[in-house]
Amino acid sequence: MSLIASISGIRGTIGGISGEALTPPDIVFFSAAYAAWLKRHRPQQRHKVVVGRDARLSGFMANQLVCGTLIGCGIDVVDAGLASTPTVEMAAVWEEADGGIVLSASHNPREWNALKLLNHMGEFLSAQDSAELLAIAERRDFCFAPVDHLGAYSQKDFSQQHINAVIQHPLVDVEAIYRGGFKVVLDAVNSVGGIIVPKLLENLGVACVLHNCEPTGNFAHNPEPLPEHLTDLARWVVLERADLGIAVDPDVDRLALVCEDGSMFGEEYTLVAIADYVLGLRKGNVVSNLSSTRALADVAQQHGCRRYVSAVGEVHVVAKMKEKNAVIGGEGNGGIILPDLHYGRDALIGIALFLTHLAYQKMSCSQLKQRYPQYHTIKERIEIPADFDLKAAFARIKELYKGHTINELDGIKIDMEDQKKWLIVRPSNTESILRLYAEAPELSEVQELISTLKTNNILG
Repeated sequence: MSLIASISGIRGTIGGISGEALTPPDIVFFSAAYAAWLKRHRPQQRHKVVVGRDARLSGFMANQLVCGTLIGCGIDVVDAGLASTPTVEMAAVWEEADGGIVLSASHNPREWNALKLLNHMGEFLSAQDSAELLAIAERRDFCFAPVDHLGAYSQKDFSQQHINAVIQHPLVDVEAIYRGGFKVVLDAVNSVGGIIVPKLLENLGVACVLHNCEPTGNFAHNPEPLPEHLTDLARWVVLERADLGIAVDPDVDRLALVCEDGSMFGEEYTLVAIADYVLGLRKGNVVSNLSSTRALADVAQQHGCRRYVSAVGEVHVVAKMKEKNAVIGGEGNGGIILPDLHYGRDALIGIALFLTHLAYQKMSCSQLKQRYPQYHTIKERIEIPADFDLKAAFARIKELYKGHTINELDGIKIDMEDQKKWLIVRPSNTESILRLYAEAPELSEVQELISTLKTNNILG
């Protein structure tokens, strides 16, 4: 059982003891704290918040608690119902709301849920704002409205508005996609992607074979769109003779692709390919988190542009994108951020841009992948106890790699630039685990990097 509060929101497993899991009282307390934080930062007579959720089993329960609490705090609620995270982010702006709450634990398994908190720009709260909100929750420094000042409740579906914004974007060529005559297989892991992505593909003239698209919340497989979880999708793509496979996570902010031959395009290369397309039309800076593939920097350089890095987490990527006035950005986990649409990871715009790129190139998905610098990446995770000595582990890593470039922006990254190899060890923002990432031109080199970390008591 876990309850984790971070820049990624309030996240935990459902069921258990308050403080050790995400319980109904926790949901009420954090929702009330958010309402109090909102009123302090947006002093006015009335306040409005957009609420949306993914399809996980605890979503309806959490939605009722959040909406009821906000109304009890005197805040008007626009309930977007089953909605993707990027849809809620955009809806907060369309509604001129003071903020938004997304009920989704993203890639986490079905027993998890989370309150992901947005400001009036439809962006995740900053580290400073999150700390202030958590202090309010800790002190129970909030109050509820008298009966004559309760908030109002309304419902609205923003899905088509989101789709329209995507297909009307100047970098999306709907006619070219239509002419491409694409057939895709979609795996939406039994969540909201099964509602909105087929509608997007229909608007783009793409034939779509649906798998795991019923929004039951009973995820057909591990919901994180990693290669080991997409073997069935790869098989379906080949059986259906499709042009590609599309996989999204439960809240549709991550996009992974499978090639027509069943090979993985790779979530790391989602951003690489889309950045290649965007930079071909709009020269400018690119931003990704520091654990994203080096291929992105290589592609940016080919366009005469530069890649900048941030700490892991959408809020950090967005802050760096604004600082560097980036034209495209995101995370190597398949998260695409196109700033003139909105500052949030969005699988829908990722799908539309990738299909436009593929239509223009007039080649197969696997051929497109081979155009890019090829690196091998391994991503592993290690569960850690509450008393894990992270500082001591990092000290051992720094000693082992003291002859190389060391970056401690987020966890610890060892960059062996001359050999085009790197590795990262960092604690997760969303789980009690260490994430181990490594990349190199050869698979054997990556395996050696990971193996070295796991031996000789490097990680304790």
